This record gives sequence, C-alpha cells and structure tokens, in this order.
Amino acid sequence: MSRIPEYIVDEILQATRIEEVIGDFVQLKRAGSNLKGLSPFTEERTPSFMVSPAKQIFKCFSTGKGGNAASFLMEVEHFTYPEALRWLANKYGIEVPEDKPPTPEELAQTNERDALFIVNEFAQKHFSDTLHNHEMGQAIGLSYFIERGFREETIRKFQLGYCLETGKDLTDAALKAGYNLDYLEKSGLTKTNERGSFDFFRGRVMFPIHSISGRVLGFGGRTLKADKNIAKYFNSPESIIYNKSQILYGIHFAKNAIVKYDNCFLVEGYTDVISLHQTGIENVVASSGTSLTQDQIRLIKRYTNNITILYDGDAAGIKASFRGIDLILTEGLNVKVVLFPDGDDPDSYAKKVSTQELTDYITNNSKDFISFKSNVLLSESGNDPIKKADLIKGILQSIAVIPDAISRTLFLKECALLFDMEEHILTGELNKFRIEKLRGDQGAPITLERDKKIEHQSLETERHEQKRDLLNDAEKEVMRIMVKYGRHIIETQQINDKNETEAIETTVAELIIHELEKDDIELQSPVLQKIFNKFKSGIKQSKLYGPKSFLNDEDQRVVAFIADVESVEYTISNNWFNRYKIEVKSEEQKLQKAVLYAIYELKRMFIEREIDRLDSRIQMPQSENAEELTDMLLSEKINFLKVRKAIDSVLGRI
Repeated sequence: MSRIPEYIVDEILQATRIEEVIGDFVQLKRAGSNLKGLSPFTEERTPSFMVSPAKQIFKCFSTGKGGNAASFLMEVEHFTYPEALRWLANKYGIEVPEDKPPTPEELAQTNERDALFIVNEFAQKHFSDTLHNHEMGQAIGLSYFIERGFREETIRKFQLGYCLETGKDLTDAALKAGYNLDYLEKSGLTKTNERGSFDFFRGRVMFPIHSISGRVLGFGGRTLKADKNIAKYFNSPESIIYNKSQILYGIHFAKNAIVKYDNCFLVEGYTDVISLHQTGIENVVASSGTSLTQDQIRLIKRYTNNITILYDGDAAGIKASFRGIDLILTEGLNVKVVLFPDGDDPDSYAKKVSTQELTDYITNNSKDFISFKSNVLLSESGNDPIKKADLIKGILQSIAVIPDAISRTLFLKECALLFDMEEHILTGELNKFRIEKLRGDQGAPITLERDKKIEHQSLETERHEQKRDLLNDAEKEVMRIMVKYGRHIIETQQINDKNETEAIETTVAELIIHELEKDDIELQSPVLQKIFNKFKSGIKQSKLYGPKSFLNDEDQRVVAFIADVESVEYTISNNWFNRYKIEVKSEEQKLQKAVLYAIYELKRMFIEREIDRLDSRIQMPQSENAEELTDMLLSEKINFLKVRKAIDSVLGRI
C-alpha cells in the first residue's frame, strides 16, 4: 500500500469528527465539554473512556490507551495506519490517490499471494455451499455439526463446510471456474499423482483458518470415519500465506473480546473454540493441535498480557503442556490454568452447562502455574522425598524464566508457603537456575568465580533497569511540560556580558531546549526526541508548536503521547475558593517552578547514568597507564558527584 500524501492526511484528519467515529463503536454521553462512555478495551461498570471533540482526542483511563480517530481504529479494528486513514477517507468522502504500480518482483509475489487467497476463498464458499445445499453435504456434514450441538448461525459464522468424498468435486469446480491447478496444489487443496488430480480433503468436514483480518489462510479437515488408520485431522500445508506456527485458530473472531476482557482463553481444538463462542465466551483461540510456539504467544501478547489455558483431564497432554507454560512465562505473560473434570474438554463441558455455570467454573478453578504443576505432580510423587524435590526444582525452573524481578519474587514466596520451606533456600536454588540460563546463553565453562560474576551481573542489570525507568519518567515529564506549556512565557535568570545576573523572559520550549542542549542531553526515547526535534526546528523557523501540531503525525506513538498530555480526568473546582476561601494553585500558576524542577530532575538522572558509566570503566581491568587513567576517572566522578549534590540541593533532597 503506497504512502498517502501528507496534504491528503491533513485533509482526512481535519474532516474527521472523532465523536462520530468513536460513536459508531461506543455509546457516548455528554460530560461537560467532553463525552464519556464505557471502555471498548476492557470490562468496566463506571465509564472511564473520554472523548474530547474540541481537542479531537480520546483517552481510556482504565487501560492508558489514547490518541486520535486513526489511533482508535488501529486499536479497535487493528488496522494499520494507512488502512485507518483510508477508512476515515471513505467515511468522509475524501478521495485518496490510487496505489503506485508495483515492481515486477512485487507483482510476482503479490500475484501468488493474492492467487492463494482467492483460491482459498473460492474453496471456502464451495465447501460451505456443499454443506448447506448439496444432498450429501446436508446428510453427512451438516448433520455432523448439528449432532455436535452447533447452531446454524454458529456454523455460518465460522464458515464451516464439507468436502464431498467423490474424489475431485472441488478440483473440477475450481478448474471449471478458471482457477490455476498450480495454485490449487500450492494451497494444498488438490493433490496430483500418476492417476491424476484429486481433492486432498475429500470426505471431511472443513474448518477454515482465518488471518487476523479474516482472510482464509488454509483449512483443517476432520474425517468422519472411525478407521484408526486414517488421520483424524488433515491441515493445509504451509505456504506463502499460511504458517501454522504463527497463527491461532479463531483469532479473527476473538481479538476484540481479548482486548475488552484483557484475557485470552487458550484451548486445543477447533470445536473447543466454536463451542465456547456459541455460549458467549468469545475471547478464545486454539493452537490447533500443534505445540504452542513463541510466535503464537507473541500474537496473543499484541492484545493482552493474560492467558488462561483450558485443558481436558488427559494426563499425557497436561504434562506436555509444561513446556508451553514456560514459553508463556518467558515472554513475560501471566498464565493461569483450568482443568475440566475427567472425560470432559471445553467443547463437551460447554454443551453440558449454562453460560453462567461455565463462566463460574472457569473463574473458581483457575490456578496459577505453581498450584497447577504441584497438583499434577504431587499425586505422582506421593511421599517420595526425591520425587518431591524434583517437583520443587521443576517449579523453580519455571519461576526462573520469568523476566520481571517482582513477579519472580512473589511466585517464590508462594512456592515457599506451598511447600513449607525456608524462602532463602529456594532463593539459592532459583539463582542457580538463573545463572545456568545465563551461562548457557554465554557458553562459558563452569567456575565458582564465574558463577558469582554472573549473579552480580544479573543484580546489576536489574538495578540499571530501575534507573532506566526513572530516566524515562524524567524525560516524559520534561516533554509533557514542553508540549502542554511550550508557548507560555516565564521569567528566568541568566548571566549577562558583565557577569551579572539578570531576569529575562523566554518561552518554556526555548528554555528547555537551551538547558538540554547546553549539557548535551539527548533523550533516550526516540518518540520524545522526535517531538523535541520538531520543537527545535520550529523555533528556528520562528514557529511555536502546540499539542495540535502533533496530532496528525504518522507515528502513532507520538499521537498517543500527545493524547496523554492533553487528557486531564479531573480539574480543580472553583468551589475550593468560592465556598471555603482556599486558593488551590493550578500547575499553570506555578509553571516556572514546575519547569525548573522537571529540567533538574532529568539532569540528575543523566548524571546518575554518567556516574554508573564511570564506575564501570573504573572496575574494568587496565593495562598501560592504569593508575593514571583510574585517577582521571575518579576525578571526573567526583565532579559529577558535586554536581549531583548541587542539584539535590535545588530539588530539596538530602
């Protein structure tokens, strides 16, 4: 998709009325000059979703999401930025130039991709038509789905179908319609041998596998025969459009519900997904019988950080799931597990009980991975201390892969309580596993000295991460003030040519730019540096930008930051003074102090970083002129410590 010209983007966003766009998705009510409604991104009873028609922004205070109309469409419909702009252009009748012609190489690849999508779409419609309108399709395929308890609207929603067992029904229909045999074979719909071409899925009920946007990538076909020599399921082979390790069955139907409920139910099979949808639980996807992959987990992570795995009571399958749980933990997601009663899976259990009973069962039986693993393995270990020790080590290995230090600590405490053990003993074992992991990553021989070094490095890494977060917060605060009050005039002090202090007036934006450039401070956040650079180039052209100048930016991270700055959930009531004669100053009234405080806080964090850098260099082994170099580094560090002390004095810190 070609780039939309900037003047067209401006025209689209100027014509857009954010309250109209969001009003198509969220019921909004007037609240002063703004509009409020229930968040479309999470479940809530008290409205926290705000739309400002004057500023043309939205802000969800429950989830922290914010931006303009294009940002909203990207969050709700998961559009790309160009797709969101084209949707708005279509709504407001703005003509967008046609895409540029592709290169021959792009055309060849696009042709194959498009051809496979078109062939799959034809096959899906053919299978569905056979299921509903062909005598054999109704008698065999449709009757199977109805016996499974699927209603007609559910069957049509998931575009289920049936491939006749005649041998080449689909292949003949596709060739007659003009489709290329090569693409039928590449999509896996048709197989060819010395006796000719035939339907790969003949005699099977069909489950189309959709992309995130709803296009058919491939199929799963289930046999209806009881012959154990026949594979129960066939899946489409991998192709240029279908990679089974990167897609989840049902993600197209589940994505909005996953965002809304901030949780994804993960099941094993197609029918599990369909049955739960039919009961009203829509935030559910399936790994389609394959082992859970890192790409699939990262796909879920685009919509939520919470996964609840729903298992049947099969012991072999449960044990095999342990690897998947560790993969989820490694990606930093929260995982819970629900076991259904023996003999039941999500599909069968959903058909036995009401929606409320199913929801209650999932809620009441959700366990964290520690409880789940211990319950499964304790039954096998019995009173055998060796097996019990192995169980505890297995749980600690799972905890060790969690990237977040706070989460690791909390799970370690839970493990200590569960097994009535001293926490420091488990901490020692946990650190061993983390060191083993680091050692494995670095591929060095095992030595006691190296173990201690790696453990020290791990602690240092966590300390640096905390400081990095503080630096990010300081950067955000400076840029928040710059965006919100950049045009405001404040008074500041400067040294004149006679070395005398004099008061001058300057804009907030000019003061911040001067102070940061004076000390060669470059922001670590590319987004914030981008905003800073625009202010800087604007001042060179005698332009002073305000928040609205950034709302049309193509980078939605910039737009989201501006929406955060512009969104104020509460304002100071005039009643404080009118009724109680208490004067509460707004930030604008004490702006000079706020600006200087933010600048000095940022400078302090940069000084902290420089001190850490010097410490690292001092500790590094030196060869030539080691003593002279160390003295120089220590002298530089002392100077930074003096500056930090002076800033602490200004900030009122001890």
